[in-house]
Amino acid sequence: MSKDMLIILGIAAYIVTVTAITVALNFLNKRQKDVYYKQITELERDKNLIISASIMSELNKIQPLMNNELVKQAYDNFVERFEKIKNEDVAKITDMLVDVEELYNDKNYKELKEKLNKTELEIYYAKTKANTLLEEIKEITLSEERNRETITKLKASYREILRKYHDHKNEYQLISSPIELQFENVDKFFSAFEVAMEKNSFQEVGKIVKAIDDLVGNLKLVIEESPTIITLGRAIIPKKIDDIKAIATRMEKNGFNLDYLNLDYNISESKKKIADIFQRLNVLNIEDSIFELKTMVDYFDSIYQDFDKERISKKNFEDLSRTILIKISKLSKINDALLKKLKDIKYSYDLSEEEVSVVYVIKDELVNEHKEYDSLISEHRSKTSSYSHLGKQMELLNIKVGKTEEKLDFALRSLGSLKEDEIRAREQLDEMKTILNQAKKQIRSYKLPVIPENYFVELAEATEAIQNLVEELEKTPISIKALNIRVDTSRDLVLKVYNTTKEVVKTARMAEMTIVYGNRYRPIKEEINIGLTRAENFFFQGDFKKALENAINAVNIIEPGIHKKLLDEYQE
Repeated sequence: MSKDMLIILGIAAYIVTVTAITVALNFLNKRQKDVYYKQITELERDKNLIISASIMSELNKIQPLMNNELVKQAYDNFVERFEKIKNEDVAKITDMLVDVEELYNDKNYKELKEKLNKTELEIYYAKTKANTLLEEIKEITLSEERNRETITKLKASYREILRKYHDHKNEYQLISSPIELQFENVDKFFSAFEVAMEKNSFQEVGKIVKAIDDLVGNLKLVIEESPTIITLGRAIIPKKIDDIKAIATRMEKNGFNLDYLNLDYNISESKKKIADIFQRLNVLNIEDSIFELKTMVDYFDSIYQDFDKERISKKNFEDLSRTILIKISKLSKINDALLKKLKDIKYSYDLSEEEVSVVYVIKDELVNEHKEYDSLISEHRSKTSSYSHLGKQMELLNIKVGKTEEKLDFALRSLGSLKEDEIRAREQLDEMKTILNQAKKQIRSYKLPVIPENYFVELAEATEAIQNLVEELEKTPISIKALNIRVDTSRDLVLKVYNTTKEVVKTARMAEMTIVYGNRYRPIKEEINIGLTRAENFFFQGDFKKALENAINAVNIIEPGIHKKLLDEYQE
């Protein structure tokens, strides 16, 4: 490619790039211009909506109502504020929009953006003023319609209250005077409302409507809740009070201490509270009255539960007071008897002070528990405590005595087991002697050519162990720990001798039986003869196990499976 061609291509690329950038910038400028144009159009529309026809329409509605100075003053104020918004605020916004258009036409977008934001803020402030003005105007123009609607609803509610009162007038006899006086007040306020509406005294009308709403609302609550208040305060609670006082008097005569319930004070305070509730009811103030009365009902109902609790506690106290005394006396006798024998037991079985200290601990516990029992009985006789308190304390004492009883039972079993261990050791000594004699007889009953050496070793060990056990039993005092060790050692060694004897005799017998059985095959095969001869040699040397193995192997040559057959015959 020639140099001229490269220059031409470079120039063409440059022209294309510049053209593309120019097109892109024009597109971006056009897009930004369209955005600003749209914003200006929307602001122009918002400015025109500030002064709405609604304001003028509502102002025209006030003119026929201007029959007093207050309405006239309000109207003049509204007109003045409307003119100010129209002539000052809207005019200012108009000038700002003119500046905005000039900046837009000059494509001064940097200042245009800032000016648009300020214009938008001014329009917002002006719209807010206009909307507030419209709402205040409507407060007057819609006042009659709104108040009429409210009064109509209040009259309907009031008629329902009157109907309910006259249908159940006997339920309101206690407060009929203040209720009927309040009815008169409501009627007067309804009349005052009509007068105020005629005079277009809208501020006064609002106050009257509020007063009627409060009066009717309170009357509704009074009519709904006062029968309940009267029933609770004049019938239910006084009856409960009389009943509780009568029950308390009977229980106190029967020895119950009810001071902890503080009945006299609580009943007195309840009566004061009831009196206060009815004083407030006379002026139709029933705030929290039902809640307070129901709280009293709950309290007096709980007193019945306290009475039941006292009766149950009395029975429990009386039952436990008998059983605990019997149990403490019984445990004390057993422990005292144990203490008398403790010196002999301690000497006889070589016990340390620590091992017998539990008996003294039990004695101290029983003494303290008896004192606690006497204190509770004394407290009961003086009638200074309630049965619920006494019953609880007696239950705790019963738990303590139960734990002491468990300790004593364990001590008796522990100390009693010492004598049992001694008796059991003597019984086992006799059994071991019998077993040892049986072993000796068994090994003598079968005429063995040689008795294995280990038999004599084990027999000597077992005999020595039995002698040590005899010596331990003859000691004074006896050490139970050492005695139990001697018993275990002797038993193990005797059983070892017995098992060895049994095994030796059994093996020797099987070996001899196998050799005798195999003698019939000696002439048949020399190998069998050699094996049986070897078995005989081991047999007479006293190695009965090897004798049995060689005899079985020899016979098995000609009679496979002989081992099982010989075992079956031996067992038979």
